[in-house]
This record gives sequence, structure tokens and C-alpha cells, in this order.
Amino acid sequence: MKQSLASMRNASSCWQMSFALASLALLSSSLFGSTAFATEDASPQDAERIFRFNVSPNGYPPYLITKGEEQAGIMWDVVVLIADRLNYRVVPEKIPRKRVDQMLIDGYIDGTTRAREWTDNPEDFVFTDPVVDIEEVLFIPKDSDLAFEVPEDLFSRTLVTHLGYHYPALEPYFESGDIKRFDVSRDRDMFRYVLHGDDLDAAIADRLVGKWILLNEGLQNEFRATSTELSEYGFRLMLRKDWAPFAKSFNRELRKIRENGKLDEILSSYR
Repeated sequence: MKQSLASMRNASSCWQMSFALASLALLSSSLFGSTAFATEDASPQDAERIFRFNVSPNGYPPYLITKGEEQAGIMWDVVVLIADRLNYRVVPEKIPRKRVDQMLIDGYIDGTTRAREWTDNPEDFVFTDPVVDIEEVLFIPKDSDLAFEVPEDLFSRTLVTHLGYHYPALEPYFESGDIKRFDVSRDRDMFRYVLHGDDLDAAIADRLVGKWILLNEGLQNEFRATSTELSEYGFRLMLRKDWAPFAKSFNRELRKIRENGKLDEILSSYR
């Protein structure tokens, strides 16, 4: 009888322990959910992992192209390709430029495209290796005799620029008035201003962006791009610091697609 009572007590104790462990597991699940952290070596069998990627409301063709709910572009294609290799699903988010940094810090998004030089506090974020280079050049009407090699070539000229953008190579001359700027809010309008505005001599734009706009606006035969660059920046992913393992894995896969020609294949499809 004593042995039976002891057995019953042991069984009850085991049952209570099992119940406690199950309750703890349930509590942990309710507190932490199924969040997928950016660990470098998680297995495909883990819960679905999502990378919330800012594509901005209007995109940035040809790097980010938004048509309704469909996404395309150089950076989109590269991110989707590499994310798939790392077992992530990319979810596009359309965040206005002024809100991106804070929403990234607050965890509403996981990454965005950016050049490190365009960021006010780059030390607050993690950046991947450059996916492609941004080359700022002048687009000059083909019938113009303007030639550009050094800033002094632009003295007494007026350049069409993007509202809110800074051009470090030319800022001292904008401030002194040696070169004038005419701000436009949308990239695709810049070239028509140059063609039809009064005393507007050239537009400043990224080489690939400018060529994309001219092609889609039917103006590719109206302009020439200068071989001299105003600046060159690496265009990267900017991530929260807790996504540093993801950045490391992204860089590894980026090297692979650069070496096997897949990156060139993506770039070629948008040129």
C-alpha cells in the first residue's frame, strides 16, 4: 500500500512538472510570437522569415520600379534573389523618404536602399557591400556646345537639380552664385525643363536613372551624358544593427552572383 501511495505521488509530481513546462512554453509563445530573427544559419524548416523592404511610394527607376502592387528594378531583383537563397520572403513597404530612417530604427521595416554618404547618422545602421554604383553626371542637350570637365566649366550656367538633393562637388559654387540651380521635385520632369525652360543648360542625374527616364519619355536622342562624373557612390542596403548577421550573409551571396555573372545579367536587363 505504501508503495502504491508513493507511486501515485511520483505520477502526480511528474504530471505537475509537465503541466508547468507546457504552461511556460505557451507563455513564451504568447510573449514572443513567431518572430524570425536575422540569424545567419537558421534552417529552412524554421518559421517563415520575412524581410520588410522599403521600395518607397514612387520607386526609384531603374533601381526600384513600382507599378501598382507589382515590384521590379535592379535592387528589387537582387534583394529578392539573395533573400530567397537565405530563406527569406521579401515584403515591399512604401515608406516616404522623410520617415524611412525612424521607421527602420523603430522596427516597422527591416531595410532600405541607400548610399552611406546620403545618411545623416550612418553609424546608427548597418550597410551591405555596394550592389551597384550611383554615378551623378550632367545630361546636356545634344545641340548645346556646353562641355564639362571641371566645375569652372559651369560658371554662369543654370543646372536643373532635384529638390532637396545636395551635390557636394558643386555646393560651394551654388552658394557663391557662380553656378545657379533650378530645383524640380520629380526626376522625370527635369529633362523637359531643360528642353523647354528659359536659360536652363543641363540636368544633374544618376547615369542609369537619366537614361531610363529618357528612354521611357522618348527623349533618348535629345541629350548626351557627360563622361565626367560629379560623384560616385556605392548603392547598398541599409539595415538595423540587429540585422548585421543578415548583412554578412547578403554580402557573401552578393559576391557569388557577381562572380557567376548573375548580377551583370540583372543590370543588363535594365540598361
